Amino acid sequence: MEKNITCIVCPMGCRMKVIKHEDGNYTVEGNTCKRGEKYAIEEMTCPKRVVTTTVKIKDGVLNLLPVKTNGPIPKELIFDLMEFLDEVKISAPVKVGDIVVENVLNTGVNIVASRNMDKVS
Repeated sequence: MEKNITCIVCPMGCRMKVIKHEDGNYTVEGNTCKRGEKYAIEEMTCPKRVVTTTVKIKDGVLNLLPVKTNGPIPKELIFDLMEFLDEVKISAPVKVGDIVVENVLNTGVNIVASRNMDKVS
């Protein structure tokens, strides 16, 4: 199996070809550094993404608070994460970086606020 991907680890944006051999090993072509090779193999075996979205907030200046994962989660869990976060409602005030949900879906990754939100007076 072969797959062409573009590396996003650094600004070079190397176009790489990842080949999976019958023995389960991978060969990466087109990378200019070891980080690209690691990224390509991870993308083939267990792709992960940082997720940004919003959650409901009570007594905030706005009705929704922008949040993100503070690390990548497996791509296969993104829809489960979105369903989970749809039920989350927090209370203002909130500061950037505050943990909204700790260890979400047992991934070891937290959901953190990505903006300040004052409480409505």
